[in-house]
Amino acid sequence: MSFLIAESSFLTYMPILFMFLASLGFVVTSMFATHKLGPKKKSEVKNESFECGIEAQGNARTPFSIKYFLVAILFVLFDVEVIFMYPWAVNFKQLGLVGLIEMFMFMGFLVIGLLYIVKKGALKWD
Repeated sequence: MSFLIAESSFLTYMPILFMFLASLGFVVTSMFATHKLGPKKKSEVKNESFECGIEAQGNARTPFSIKYFLVAILFVLFDVEVIFMYPWAVNFKQLGLVGLIEMFMFMGFLVIGLLYIVKKGALKWD
């Protein structure tokens, strides 16, 4: 009996395995075909870096303010935190008063974090 359960369980995952193998086959075939069929000319112009049709100017290793990275990380952090509010909103009625209190606590922690960031001056551009 346990063999039938295991076989049934395996059969339910066959479409996923098939899609994985088909995707992997497509990637390998595409990479092989483009490598073999693509042009092979090497030139100084072709090896030059290209960005939006504008010629490169200066050194790409020029240092710039860490504030850019800090704002980007803070955006991602708060963006991910807001994503956690969606499942709560979907299950609002089932969670009841306890869910509401927990979400207010969660939002409170977010506000405290935001106030801390503002107090530290992380969002100020000099």
